[in-house]
Parts: sequence; C-alpha cells; structure tokens
Amino acid sequence: MSEQKTQRVVVGRVVSDKGDKTVVVLVERRVQHPLYDKYVRRSTRIPAHDEANEANAGDLVEIQECRPISRRKAWRLVRVVERAGELEAAGQ
Repeated sequence: MSEQKTQRVVVGRVVSDKGDKTVVVLVERRVQHPLYDKYVRRSTRIPAHDEANEANAGDLVEIQECRPISRRKAWRLVRVVERAGELEAAGQ
C-alpha cells in the first residue's frame, strides 16, 4: 500500500492570466534574515492550471499541488478567494 502524499495548498495573487487555462500566481512568504533577524518578503511565481479560465489578474486565489500537467505546471486552481474588482469597490 502506498501512502498518498499530502498536497500543499497556498494562497497568492494572480499576476498573469494570458495563457489558455493557465494563471501565474505570485505567492509571498516572510523569512527571517539569518544575520540581521529582520523579516524579509520572498516571492515565488507559480504557473497553475485553471480549467474554466475563471481567475483574472489581481484575484486572490487558492492553488493546490498536483501531478504534473505540463512541463512547468504542477499546481491547479482550487478556488478564487477574492476578486480584484471587490477590493476597489470596498475602498470607495
């Protein structure tokens, strides 16, 4: 019996939705600097599979690790947490 690997789930901001069924998600994390002990923001751009083309640039999305879909894509879109337009409407 093989154990199923737990898949990572991360939340990030869509920075590009130009590809068909693909979004690029910017995931930020905070790491402590080894010498200065200041927390520094580090970011990673992750290409994710968006089957229904539902996410747009600026949306906050949740993505999950999965089997490789193409050469660069091994993550898939789980849900859109917050739409980009909702942020602007809430600020007015």
